[in-house]
Order: sequence, then structure tokens, then C-alpha cells
Amino acid sequence: MSAPWLAPLAASPVDATVEVPGSKSITARALYLAAVADSPSVIHGALDARDTRLFADALEVMGARVEDAGAGTLRVAPMTLPPRGGRIECGLAGTVMRFLPPLAALSPEETLFDGDEQVYARPLGPLLDALVRMGATVTYHGERGHLPFTIQGPIHTPLGAQAWVDSSSSSQFLSALLLVSPLVGDPLFVSAPGVVPSMPHVEMTLASLAGVGIDLEVVDEGRADLATWHIFPSRPHGGEITVEPDLSNAGPFLAAAMVTGGRVRIPAWPAATTQAGDAWRALLGHMGADITLDEGGLTLRGPGAGNYPGIKATMAEVGELTPTLAAICAYASTPSHLSGIAHLRGHETDRLAALAAEINRAGGQAEETEDGLVITPLPLHGAQIRSYADHRMATFGAILGLVTPGITVDDIACTSKTLPTFEALWASLVSADGQGFAPEAPVSSAREEE
Repeated sequence: MSAPWLAPLAASPVDATVEVPGSKSITARALYLAAVADSPSVIHGALDARDTRLFADALEVMGARVEDAGAGTLRVAPMTLPPRGGRIECGLAGTVMRFLPPLAALSPEETLFDGDEQVYARPLGPLLDALVRMGATVTYHGERGHLPFTIQGPIHTPLGAQAWVDSSSSSQFLSALLLVSPLVGDPLFVSAPGVVPSMPHVEMTLASLAGVGIDLEVVDEGRADLATWHIFPSRPHGGEITVEPDLSNAGPFLAAAMVTGGRVRIPAWPAATTQAGDAWRALLGHMGADITLDEGGLTLRGPGAGNYPGIKATMAEVGELTPTLAAICAYASTPSHLSGIAHLRGHETDRLAALAAEINRAGGQAEETEDGLVITPLPLHGAQIRSYADHRMATFGAILGLVTPGITVDDIACTSKTLPTFEALWASLVSADGQGFAPEAPVSSAREEE
């Protein structure tokens, strides 16, 4: 294993324009829909990272052809349906292990799904149970409800044209069922009983489907605990798809402006989007950032460590932002309470346990609650931050290192999962010869921000 990465200190407030690569979430949905479309497609602005390469490779196993034309442009020739069977390598990509089993289950051929050993802990049972109810056969080669497994179809329209999936542990289960629904062959009602976390990702899926001509409608049954959509059969239309910048991956750079009292500009920030990362505007604005959104993008000017209050926020809709926000909260002037994120225990790692452990390792104070974190700012010191092979934990450590000398990250290379240029972008953000600066001492006894 390579030596730990020494996080660079900021010698002065950062001042940079950062061009963030395309959204991983939108790239995955665009690839999926292009691969099952009625004609070829061209995807512009696609993210080139480990997750998206694994996704494209899996689609090629199934029969599509994905050509990298350079500069973020992908040319996709669709597969013949039903797809071919074979072996799918998931790596650590939740989109591969969750979006593609339903597509594979259209086929009478067997498809084996496997991945990195760490991903074996991530739950899949509710989605695979939903596919079994639709006629699929699933054979587990380890723990039930987890990778590795073999799936074989074909799935069919269930009795009453009603399909449902428990998505309380991951919105990806619902997105996976919605994506395959137009291909099953009959109009289908897709339901998710109970609370679904990260609903912006589901809205992104629905917008992606509608954008390629899939006819769908929301079914209002007057029940707050049951979301249902009516999906009509059709292959998506081929054509041109443009991927927005990844607003979640913009978070660490915005955080750099927050904790150093600097300025960061993100070009091409969309005026309207389904991305969860758009919540940065409200979250950081509430903590005192000066934010401007215009035709050229988004500009954030931060107050600097110790000069902004903590936050009390329900993060259920935007849980993926939590590691970055936790780093910002560690340098606030008052405590923060982040809630609604119990589902983060099933992400790349148990992110609640990881964040609490790493903040405490660096001298801070963080406690897990039943569904979140309470972070009380204390002066931090140098420490080796564990990434847990989780890209967002690695960038969390990089943010701490802007302000606190002696912060290292054990595996910064895991950022290649979604942002392979992270190290270069981060290096361009800060001064290489700086000695860092001391934030004002946090007032840990102050009342929590409401």
C-alpha cells in the first residue's frame, strides 16, 4: 500500500475556479438509458471515473457498445433485448450492483454479479426480493441479500401489474426498478412503501426517463407512506444527452472556501437541477457563506474556520453530502446536529461510525445518534485519517488538512471512484509552501444553531 497522503495546508484563503467533472449519478442513468434505447446515443460531459467505467464495461457484457470519443463524450450503440448473460464486476459501485440486476433479470441467461470484498457488506436483499416476486431466480454465493450472486430471468409483469420494493435503506432500489419498468412489456405500477431516503436521486431517475421519451405518471393514492408511479412500456429514444457537473463532488471545494475564508467558483452550476448537491446553496448559506449564482456558475465566499455557526439539519434527502458537511462542522463556532441519515451505515462504509471515529481521532468531539451525528467543535490536531476505501471519507480528510497541520489520509487514491482528478484539483487550490493558519477558538458551550 502507498504511503499516507499529507493533506496540504492553506497558507491563505483559497481563491480558485474549479471545473468539476460530470455527475456520476447522471452519467450512470444516461449510460443505462442509452444502452437500452431504440437507436444510438451520444453522451456529452460524462464522468470518467472507476464507477462509470465499471458501469460501461457491464453494459458491454450485456451487449451494448460504449465508445470513448474523448473530452467526456461517449458514443453508445444499444444492446439487443433481452441482454446477454455473463459476469459483471461491480467494484465498489452501488449503481452497478443495484441498477443492473433488474436489467440482467430480463434475460433467461445467467448473470453473475461480484465486486470488491468491501462491497459485500452493502445491502441488496430488498431489490433482489422484488425481482424474485417478478419471476427471477437468485442464487447467493455468500450471505443472503449481498454480493456475490447469480440472477436469471426472465422477469414478467406481476399479478395486478403491481411491483414494489422496500427502499428504506437505499433509494437506488427504487431507481433500479423504475429504470427497468418500461422494458418489462406491460404498463406497470411501481411502489415504494414507507420512507425513501435521498428522494432527489429518485426524482433524477424520473426526469432521466421522461427526458428520453418514457411515459410515466405519479399515482396519488392519498397515502403519505406509499409512493407509486405508473410506467408505460417503451424503449427509450436515442439521441444526445448532456451531463451536468457533479454538484456533490463540488462540495469539498466549496468547503475549502468555507474553512479558509476564501472564494471558490464552480462554472456551469445549473439554475435548476435534481442533483442533491444543489442543497449546498441552502446549507452553507445558512452557515454564513456569501453565495452568488449567475449565468457563469456559482461563487461562494466563506467566513473562515471559527467564524460561522454550527447547523441543525435533517439530511435524509441529501445524505451523500454528510461527510463534507461534517468536516465543515468540525470548524464551526457552535455544535451541529445532523439527522435523518441512519441509511449512511449501509454506504461504502458505515459513514456515521467512520466520521465519528475520525473527528475524534483528530481531537474533535463527535457522537453517533440513532440516525445521525452531533459534532461539537474542539481544536483539532494532526492525525492519520482513515478513508475506509470511501471516496467521501478521503475528501473529508483533505478538508481537515487545509486548516490543521499534520493531517494525512491513508488512501487518497480511492477518490478515483468518482473524481480521478481530485489530487490535482486540490493541489491547485492551495499554496504548497504555506504554514497554515490558526482558526479562532470555537465556543463549544454556545447554544446549538436552530
